[in-house]
Amino acid sequence: MSKISGSASPQVATAADFLIASRQCEVRSLEYFLLMGRLVQSTGHLIHELQRERGVTSLYLGSDGQRFGGERAGIILQTSEQLEMFYLALNDIQHELISQPVSSPLLGHIARALHGLGQLEDIRLRIEKQAIAVHPAVDWFSDTIHQLITVVCEAADTVVEPSIAGLLVALVQVMTGKEYCGQERAAGSTGFARGRFDRALSRRMLHLVEAQDRCFEVFVTHAPEDSLALWQKLRGRPRETEIERLRQIAVSIGPYKPLDPKLAETWFTLMTERMDDLKQIEDSVESAFHHRCVERYTEARCSLADQSTLLASLEQGVQAGGSILDLIQEQNQRLQQMSDELQSAKEALEERRVQEKAVLLLMEHRNINDDEAHRVLRKLAMDQGKRLSEVARALISIANVLT
Repeated sequence: MSKISGSASPQVATAADFLIASRQCEVRSLEYFLLMGRLVQSTGHLIHELQRERGVTSLYLGSDGQRFGGERAGIILQTSEQLEMFYLALNDIQHELISQPVSSPLLGHIARALHGLGQLEDIRLRIEKQAIAVHPAVDWFSDTIHQLITVVCEAADTVVEPSIAGLLVALVQVMTGKEYCGQERAAGSTGFARGRFDRALSRRMLHLVEAQDRCFEVFVTHAPEDSLALWQKLRGRPRETEIERLRQIAVSIGPYKPLDPKLAETWFTLMTERMDDLKQIEDSVESAFHHRCVERYTEARCSLADQSTLLASLEQGVQAGGSILDLIQEQNQRLQQMSDELQSAKEALEERRVQEKAVLLLMEHRNINDDEAHRVLRKLAMDQGKRLSEVARALISIANVLT
Protein backbone atom coordinates (compact mmCIF):
# COMPACT_ATOMS: atom_id res chain seq x y z
CA MET A 1 0.00 0.00 0.00
CA SER A 2 1.44 3.38 -0.96
CA LYS A 3 1.85 6.21 1.51
CA ILE A 4 -0.58 9.10 1.33
CA SER A 5 1.13 12.07 -0.21
CA GLY A 6 2.14 14.73 2.28
CA SER A 7 1.43 12.61 5.39
CA ALA A 8 3.97 12.67 8.21
CA SER A 9 5.23 9.52 9.90
CA PRO A 10 4.29 9.32 13.58
CA GLN A 11 7.15 9.92 16.01
CA VAL A 12 8.10 6.68 17.74
CA ALA A 13 8.93 6.81 21.43
CA THR A 14 12.46 5.72 22.29
CA ALA A 15 13.90 3.66 25.12
CA ALA A 16 15.25 6.90 26.55
CA ASP A 17 11.71 8.36 26.67
CA PHE A 18 10.46 5.48 28.77
CA LEU A 19 13.52 5.48 31.00
CA ILE A 20 12.92 9.14 31.82
CA ALA A 21 9.21 8.42 32.30
CA SER A 22 10.13 5.73 34.84
CA ARG A 23 12.16 8.25 36.84
CA GLN A 24 9.37 10.85 36.58
CA CYS A 25 6.88 8.32 37.92
CA GLU A 26 9.14 7.72 40.91
CA VAL A 27 9.37 11.47 41.57
CA ARG A 28 5.57 11.87 41.38
CA SER A 29 5.11 8.99 43.81
CA LEU A 30 7.45 10.66 46.30
CA GLU A 31 5.65 13.99 45.85
CA TYR A 32 2.43 12.18 46.75
CA PHE A 33 3.92 10.90 49.99
CA LEU A 34 5.25 14.31 50.92
CA LEU A 35 1.62 15.46 50.82
CA MET A 36 0.42 12.29 52.52
CA GLY A 37 2.78 12.98 55.43
CA ARG A 38 0.63 15.85 56.71
CA LEU A 39 -2.50 13.70 56.61
CA VAL A 40 -0.70 10.90 58.45
CA GLN A 41 0.51 13.35 61.10
CA SER A 42 -2.92 14.94 61.63
CA THR A 43 -4.52 11.48 61.76
CA GLY A 44 -2.12 10.46 64.52
CA HIS A 45 -2.89 13.60 66.54
CA LEU A 46 -6.65 13.11 66.12
CA ILE A 47 -6.40 9.46 67.18
CA HIS A 48 -4.53 10.50 70.33
CA GLU A 49 -7.21 13.00 71.32
CA LEU A 50 -10.02 10.53 70.59
CA GLN A 51 -8.21 8.02 72.80
CA ARG A 52 -8.04 10.58 75.61
CA GLU A 53 -11.72 11.40 75.18
CA ARG A 54 -12.60 7.70 75.22
CA GLY A 55 -10.62 7.21 78.43
CA VAL A 56 -12.29 10.06 80.32
CA THR A 57 -15.68 8.99 78.90
CA SER A 58 -15.27 5.54 80.46
CA LEU A 59 -14.54 7.21 83.82
CA TYR A 60 -17.44 9.63 83.47
CA LEU A 61 -19.99 6.94 82.57
CA GLY A 62 -18.42 4.42 85.00
CA SER A 63 -19.09 6.87 87.84
CA ASP A 64 -22.66 7.52 86.63
CA GLY A 65 -21.70 11.05 85.60
CA GLN A 66 -20.65 12.01 89.12
CA ARG A 67 -16.96 12.54 88.36
CA PHE A 68 -14.60 13.69 85.60
CA GLY A 69 -17.15 16.01 83.95
CA GLY A 70 -14.73 18.96 83.94
CA GLU A 71 -11.85 16.89 82.59
CA ARG A 72 -14.10 15.55 79.85
CA ALA A 73 -15.16 19.05 78.75
CA GLY A 74 -11.53 20.17 78.40
CA ILE A 75 -10.55 17.09 76.39
CA ILE A 76 -13.56 17.51 74.07
CA LEU A 77 -12.28 20.98 73.12
CA GLN A 78 -8.84 19.57 72.27
CA THR A 79 -10.34 16.73 70.24
CA SER A 80 -12.46 19.19 68.27
CA GLU A 81 -9.37 21.27 67.46
CA GLN A 82 -7.52 18.21 66.13
CA LEU A 83 -10.58 17.16 64.16
CA GLU A 84 -10.54 20.52 62.39
CA MET A 85 -6.84 20.08 61.57
CA PHE A 86 -7.57 16.61 60.19
CA TYR A 87 -10.29 17.99 57.91
CA LEU A 88 -7.94 20.71 56.66
CA ALA A 89 -5.15 18.21 55.90
CA LEU A 90 -7.61 15.93 54.11
CA ASN A 91 -8.92 18.83 52.05
CA ASP A 92 -5.37 19.76 50.98
CA ILE A 93 -4.64 16.28 49.62
CA GLN A 94 -8.12 15.40 48.33
CA HIS A 95 -7.28 15.99 44.65
CA GLU A 96 -4.10 13.88 44.82
CA LEU A 97 -5.92 11.08 46.63
CA ILE A 98 -8.71 10.92 44.06
CA SER A 99 -6.31 11.08 41.11
CA GLN A 100 -4.09 8.23 42.36
CA PRO A 101 -5.15 4.95 40.68
CA VAL A 102 -3.76 2.91 43.60
CA SER A 103 -5.90 4.68 46.20
CA SER A 104 -9.28 2.92 45.88
CA PRO A 105 -9.06 0.93 49.17
CA LEU A 106 -7.58 3.98 50.89
CA LEU A 107 -10.49 6.15 49.74
CA GLY A 108 -12.98 3.58 51.02
CA HIS A 109 -11.44 3.61 54.50
CA ILE A 110 -11.32 7.42 54.54
CA ALA A 111 -15.03 7.42 53.69
CA ARG A 112 -15.80 5.05 56.57
CA ALA A 113 -13.68 7.11 58.96
CA LEU A 114 -15.49 10.31 57.94
CA HIS A 115 -18.84 8.58 58.41
CA GLY A 116 -17.86 7.64 61.96
CA LEU A 117 -16.53 11.09 62.79
CA GLY A 118 -19.80 12.57 61.56
CA GLN A 119 -21.54 10.84 64.49
CA LEU A 120 -19.23 12.31 67.13
CA GLU A 121 -21.47 15.18 68.27
CA ASP A 122 -24.47 12.87 68.67
CA ILE A 123 -22.41 10.38 70.68
CA ARG A 124 -21.13 13.18 72.92
CA LEU A 125 -24.67 14.40 73.57
CA ARG A 126 -25.84 10.90 74.50
CA ILE A 127 -22.86 10.53 76.86
CA GLU A 128 -23.63 13.90 78.45
CA LYS A 129 -27.24 12.80 79.09
CA GLN A 130 -26.04 9.31 80.14
CA ALA A 131 -28.32 7.92 77.46
CA ILE A 132 -25.70 5.38 76.39
CA ALA A 133 -23.97 2.66 78.41
CA VAL A 134 -20.21 2.67 78.88
CA HIS A 135 -19.51 -0.32 76.61
CA PRO A 136 -21.33 0.95 73.49
CA ALA A 137 -19.75 4.39 73.99
CA VAL A 138 -16.24 2.96 74.30
CA ASP A 139 -16.90 0.63 71.35
CA TRP A 140 -17.90 3.59 69.18
CA PHE A 141 -14.65 5.39 69.93
CA SER A 142 -12.68 2.20 69.33
CA ASP A 143 -14.36 1.51 65.98
CA THR A 144 -13.74 5.08 64.76
CA ILE A 145 -10.10 5.00 65.89
CA HIS A 146 -9.68 1.64 64.17
CA GLN A 147 -10.87 3.14 60.88
CA LEU A 148 -8.40 6.03 61.22
CA ILE A 149 -5.51 3.63 61.89
CA THR A 150 -6.57 1.61 58.86
CA VAL A 151 -6.30 4.77 56.76
CA VAL A 152 -2.60 4.96 57.70
CA CYS A 153 -2.24 1.22 57.07
CA GLU A 154 -3.72 1.55 53.56
CA ALA A 155 -1.49 4.55 52.89
CA ALA A 156 1.51 2.38 53.75
CA ASP A 157 0.32 -0.24 51.27
CA THR A 158 0.62 2.25 48.38
CA VAL A 159 4.32 3.01 49.04
CA VAL A 160 6.85 1.89 46.43
CA GLU A 161 9.98 3.04 48.31
CA PRO A 162 11.20 0.37 50.81
CA SER A 163 12.70 2.70 53.43
CA ILE A 164 9.51 4.77 53.51
CA ALA A 165 7.33 1.63 53.65
CA GLY A 166 9.34 0.29 56.60
CA LEU A 167 8.82 3.51 58.54
CA LEU A 168 5.09 3.46 57.84
CA VAL A 169 4.92 -0.17 58.99
CA ALA A 170 6.59 0.91 62.25
CA LEU A 171 4.16 3.82 62.52
CA VAL A 172 1.12 1.58 61.98
CA GLN A 173 2.37 -0.85 64.63
CA VAL A 174 3.04 1.80 67.28
CA MET A 175 -0.33 3.43 66.50
CA THR A 176 -2.09 0.07 66.85
CA GLY A 177 -0.17 -0.84 70.00
CA LYS A 178 -1.02 2.56 71.50
CA GLU A 179 -4.66 2.00 70.57
CA TYR A 180 -4.72 -1.33 72.40
CA CYS A 181 -3.10 0.50 75.32
CA GLY A 182 -5.90 3.07 75.14
CA GLN A 183 -8.52 0.33 75.11
CA GLU A 184 -6.83 -1.21 78.13
CA ARG A 185 -6.92 2.18 79.86
CA ALA A 186 -10.66 2.44 79.18
CA ALA A 187 -11.38 -1.15 80.25
CA GLY A 188 -9.35 -0.79 83.43
CA SER A 189 -10.93 2.59 84.20
CA THR A 190 -14.38 1.03 83.88
CA GLY A 191 -13.55 -1.83 86.24
CA PHE A 192 -11.77 0.26 88.85
CA ALA A 193 -14.42 3.03 88.74
CA ARG A 194 -17.23 0.59 89.47
CA GLY A 195 -15.08 -1.25 92.03
CA ARG A 196 -15.02 -4.71 90.40
CA PHE A 197 -13.94 -6.71 87.36
CA ASP A 198 -16.15 -9.50 86.03
CA ARG A 199 -14.61 -12.40 84.11
CA ALA A 200 -15.38 -10.89 80.71
CA LEU A 201 -13.63 -7.63 81.58
CA SER A 202 -10.64 -9.49 83.04
CA ARG A 203 -10.32 -11.60 79.86
CA ARG A 204 -10.49 -8.42 77.80
CA MET A 205 -7.62 -6.93 79.81
CA LEU A 206 -5.50 -10.03 79.13
CA HIS A 207 -6.30 -9.90 75.41
CA LEU A 208 -5.34 -6.23 75.19
CA VAL A 209 -1.99 -6.79 76.90
CA GLU A 210 -1.17 -9.65 74.51
CA ALA A 211 -2.23 -7.59 71.52
CA GLN A 212 0.09 -4.75 72.56
CA ASP A 213 3.01 -7.14 72.90
CA ARG A 214 2.48 -8.46 69.35
CA CYS A 215 2.39 -4.94 67.90
CA PHE A 216 5.55 -3.81 69.62
CA GLU A 217 7.42 -6.95 68.57
CA VAL A 218 6.84 -5.98 64.92
CA PHE A 219 7.50 -2.31 65.66
CA VAL A 220 10.99 -3.11 66.97
CA THR A 221 11.97 -4.79 63.67
CA HIS A 222 11.11 -1.71 61.55
CA ALA A 223 11.59 1.29 63.87
CA PRO A 224 14.38 3.86 63.40
CA GLU A 225 17.13 4.07 66.00
CA ASP A 226 15.84 7.19 67.81
CA SER A 227 12.39 5.66 68.20
CA LEU A 228 13.85 2.42 69.56
CA ALA A 229 15.76 4.42 72.18
CA LEU A 230 12.49 6.04 73.30
CA TRP A 231 10.83 2.61 73.45
CA GLN A 232 13.60 1.25 75.70
CA LYS A 233 13.28 4.35 77.90
CA LEU A 234 9.53 3.74 78.26
CA ARG A 235 10.05 0.12 79.26
CA GLY A 236 12.52 1.13 81.97
CA ARG A 237 10.24 3.59 83.75
CA PRO A 238 9.20 2.67 87.36
CA ARG A 239 5.62 3.39 86.26
CA GLU A 240 5.58 0.13 84.27
CA THR A 241 5.96 -1.91 87.47
CA GLU A 242 2.94 -0.20 89.04
CA ILE A 243 0.89 -0.71 85.89
CA GLU A 244 1.74 -4.41 85.97
CA ARG A 245 0.63 -4.61 89.62
CA LEU A 246 -2.74 -3.06 88.81
CA ARG A 247 -3.11 -5.36 85.80
CA GLN A 248 -2.69 -8.35 88.07
CA ILE A 249 -5.40 -7.01 90.38
CA ALA A 250 -7.73 -6.55 87.41
CA VAL A 251 -7.33 -10.10 86.10
CA SER A 252 -7.21 -11.97 89.42
CA ILE A 253 -9.37 -10.16 91.97
CA GLY A 254 -12.67 -11.76 90.88
CA PRO A 255 -16.10 -10.16 90.46
CA TYR A 256 -17.17 -10.37 94.11
CA LYS A 257 -14.35 -8.67 96.02
CA PRO A 258 -14.87 -4.89 95.93
CA LEU A 259 -12.05 -2.54 94.97
CA ASP A 260 -11.34 1.01 96.07
CA PRO A 261 -12.81 3.21 93.28
CA LYS A 262 -9.96 5.67 93.84
CA LEU A 263 -7.75 3.16 92.04
CA ALA A 264 -9.47 4.36 88.86
CA GLU A 265 -7.71 7.71 89.07
CA THR A 266 -4.34 6.07 89.74
CA TRP A 267 -4.81 3.67 86.83
CA PHE A 268 -6.00 6.39 84.47
CA THR A 269 -3.05 8.65 85.37
CA LEU A 270 -0.45 5.90 84.91
CA MET A 271 -1.90 4.69 81.62
CA THR A 272 -2.24 8.25 80.34
CA GLU A 273 1.45 8.85 81.06
CA ARG A 274 2.25 5.62 79.22
CA MET A 275 0.19 6.67 76.23
CA ASP A 276 1.83 10.09 76.20
CA ASP A 277 5.21 8.34 76.01
CA LEU A 278 3.91 6.15 73.19
CA LYS A 279 2.76 9.32 71.41
CA GLN A 280 6.33 10.64 71.63
CA ILE A 281 7.52 7.42 69.98
CA GLU A 282 4.83 7.75 67.33
CA ASP A 283 5.86 11.36 66.65
CA SER A 284 9.49 10.24 66.39
CA VAL A 285 8.62 7.65 63.72
CA GLU A 286 6.42 10.15 61.89
CA SER A 287 9.28 12.67 61.87
CA ALA A 288 11.65 10.04 60.47
CA PHE A 289 9.04 9.22 57.81
CA HIS A 290 8.76 12.89 56.80
CA HIS A 291 12.52 13.42 56.65
CA ARG A 292 12.98 10.25 54.60
CA CYS A 293 10.30 11.39 52.13
CA VAL A 294 12.07 14.75 51.71
CA GLU A 295 15.45 13.03 51.36
CA ARG A 296 14.27 10.52 48.77
CA TYR A 297 12.37 13.17 46.84
CA THR A 298 15.49 15.35 46.64
CA GLU A 299 17.59 12.37 45.54
CA ALA A 300 15.06 11.38 42.89
CA ARG A 301 14.84 14.91 41.49
CA CYS A 302 18.64 15.17 41.23
CA SER A 303 18.87 11.72 39.66
CA LEU A 304 16.20 12.64 37.11
CA ALA A 305 18.06 15.82 36.15
CA ASP A 306 21.39 13.97 35.86
CA GLN A 307 19.85 11.21 33.78
CA SER A 308 18.11 13.66 31.45
CA THR A 309 21.44 15.39 30.77
CA LEU A 310 23.20 12.07 30.19
CA LEU A 311 20.52 10.79 27.82
CA ALA A 312 20.61 14.02 25.85
CA SER A 313 24.34 13.60 25.31
CA LEU A 314 23.89 9.95 24.37
CA GLU A 315 21.27 10.78 21.76
CA GLN A 316 23.67 13.34 20.27
CA GLY A 317 26.26 10.60 19.87
CA VAL A 318 28.72 11.93 22.42
CA GLN A 319 29.00 8.46 24.02
CA ALA A 320 28.54 4.91 22.73
CA GLY A 321 24.99 3.88 21.92
CA GLY A 322 25.21 0.85 24.20
CA SER A 323 25.32 3.10 27.26
CA ILE A 324 21.53 3.58 27.11
CA LEU A 325 21.14 -0.17 27.58
CA ASP A 326 23.48 0.07 30.58
CA LEU A 327 21.25 2.74 32.10
CA ILE A 328 18.12 0.62 31.50
CA GLN A 329 19.74 -2.41 33.13
CA GLU A 330 20.89 -0.31 36.07
CA GLN A 331 17.35 1.06 36.52
CA ASN A 332 15.82 -2.43 36.33
CA GLN A 333 18.28 -3.81 38.88
CA ARG A 334 17.58 -0.93 41.25
CA LEU A 335 13.81 -1.38 40.93
CA GLN A 336 14.10 -5.14 41.48
CA GLN A 337 16.13 -4.59 44.64
CA MET A 338 13.54 -2.08 45.83
CA SER A 339 10.76 -4.57 45.08
CA ASP A 340 12.46 -7.31 47.15
CA GLU A 341 13.01 -4.97 50.10
CA LEU A 342 9.46 -3.64 49.80
CA GLN A 343 7.97 -7.12 49.93
CA SER A 344 9.72 -7.73 53.25
CA ALA A 345 8.48 -4.43 54.68
CA LYS A 346 4.86 -5.04 53.67
CA GLU A 347 4.55 -8.58 55.01
CA ALA A 348 3.62 -7.15 58.42
CA LEU A 349 0.78 -5.15 56.86
CA GLU A 350 -0.54 -8.21 55.03
CA GLU A 351 -0.44 -10.30 58.22
CA ARG A 352 -2.48 -7.61 59.97
CA ARG A 353 -5.12 -7.70 57.22
CA VAL A 354 -5.30 -11.50 57.16
CA GLN A 355 -5.72 -11.77 60.93
CA GLU A 356 -8.44 -9.10 60.98
CA LYS A 357 -10.34 -10.90 58.22
CA ALA A 358 -10.09 -14.22 60.08
CA VAL A 359 -11.34 -12.58 63.29
CA LEU A 360 -14.35 -11.16 61.43
CA LEU A 361 -15.12 -14.61 60.01
CA LEU A 362 -15.00 -16.16 63.49
CA MET A 363 -17.21 -13.42 64.92
CA GLU A 364 -19.80 -13.99 62.21
CA HIS A 365 -19.67 -17.80 62.17
CA ARG A 366 -19.64 -18.34 65.95
CA ASN A 367 -21.63 -15.23 66.91
CA ILE A 368 -18.92 -14.09 69.33
CA ASN A 369 -17.31 -10.74 70.06
CA ASP A 370 -13.93 -9.43 68.97
CA ASP A 371 -12.08 -10.51 72.10
CA GLU A 372 -13.43 -14.07 71.95
CA ALA A 373 -12.57 -14.33 68.26
CA HIS A 374 -8.97 -13.28 68.94
CA ARG A 375 -8.80 -15.81 71.79
CA VAL A 376 -10.07 -18.61 69.51
CA LEU A 377 -7.54 -17.67 66.82
CA ARG A 378 -4.67 -17.66 69.34
CA LYS A 379 -5.75 -21.05 70.76
CA LEU A 380 -5.91 -22.58 67.28
CA ALA A 381 -2.40 -21.31 66.58
CA MET A 382 -1.02 -22.71 69.85
CA ASP A 383 -2.78 -26.08 69.42
CA GLN A 384 -1.39 -26.47 65.89
CA GLY A 385 2.04 -25.01 66.65
CA LYS A 386 1.67 -22.46 63.85
CA ARG A 387 1.88 -18.70 63.50
CA LEU A 388 -1.31 -16.66 63.84
CA SER A 389 -1.08 -15.53 60.20
CA GLU A 390 -0.84 -19.15 58.96
CA VAL A 391 -3.94 -20.20 60.89
CA ALA A 392 -5.77 -17.06 59.74
CA ARG A 393 -4.99 -17.80 56.08
CA ALA A 394 -6.20 -21.38 56.50
CA LEU A 395 -9.50 -20.19 57.99
CA ILE A 396 -10.01 -17.74 55.15
CA SER A 397 -9.25 -20.43 52.56
CA ILE A 398 -11.80 -22.78 54.14
CA ALA A 399 -14.40 -19.99 54.21
CA ASN A 400 -13.78 -19.24 50.53
CA VAL A 401 -14.32 -22.91 49.63
CA LEU A 402 -17.55 -23.12 51.60
CA THR A 403 -19.09 -19.92 50.22
